[in-house]
Amino acid sequence: MTDQPTAYQPTAHQSMTDREWLARTAAELRRRAVAEPTVAQVLAEAATHTHDGGGPAVRVLGLPEAYAARIAGALTAPAPTGRSQVGDVRLEARDLGKRYGRRWVFRGVNLVARAGEAVAVVGANGTGKSTFLAVCAGFIAPDAGSVTVSGQVGLCPQDGGTMDYLTAEEHFVLLGTGRALSRARARRAGQELAATLQWNAADPVPVRHLSGGTRQKLNLVLAALGDPEILLLDEPYQGFDRGTYLDFWDQVWRWRDQGKTVLVVTHLLEQVDRVDTVLDLTSLAEVSA
Repeated sequence: MTDQPTAYQPTAHQSMTDREWLARTAAELRRRAVAEPTVAQVLAEAATHTHDGGGPAVRVLGLPEAYAARIAGALTAPAPTGRSQVGDVRLEARDLGKRYGRRWVFRGVNLVARAGEAVAVVGANGTGKSTFLAVCAGFIAPDAGSVTVSGQVGLCPQDGGTMDYLTAEEHFVLLGTGRALSRARARRAGQELAATLQWNAADPVPVRHLSGGTRQKLNLVLAALGDPEILLLDEPYQGFDRGTYLDFWDQVWRWRDQGKTVLVVTHLLEQVDRVDTVLDLTSLAEVSA
């Protein structure tokens, strides 16, 4: 991205109100020819994110002109080209099917995902996107077909996945132990991953006091902790503001270029042209009589 935000300097901008921050951000977005519907969406997301982060906006999101410049630059950036060298097959689904009672959530799903590939899993509500990831992760048994996985899997669920009375760093240590990381290495790795999402995870606050978006950042960091070869991400950007959402996709592309296999469940189709494969479950969901 171009026009990276400058560091927040509280002594110079303590008097800036949130209303002024939003007005200046809007003006800069419009100056950079961002479409009006997108301007409105960015402002709404920023207001929500500021509220969740405890405000004021200038502290949570940085200087308005810099924030707007970063958003505008990312929106006009070309799609990544020249994907990393594709490697061995990491995940393969063959004629996969799952049903509950007489209803097939999906069936006949086929997918080959290799090292160095990013896959978008899309589909209408109720087509089994989350169920598909759970089957791939081994949490749910399929009723038809098979899934073959080669490598360690990291899963970011859409909901849950964290423990209310632990801090972020305690989560890092707990999960890191299961992935053969020392306490110090787990903390360091968690902090580094959190920083890619513009989040300082060192604050010793129990998770129950974090906003929904920050909890989802924690889920995403935990999925990637220990450097798994396969990442299964179920709408991991829930509660993110536009800037963090763009940071997330930057991270997906970095993981892909590092040779990881990344599956992302998404209903936001604006990034589908920036992945290597799209698996649409809409036509594979049906109801048995």
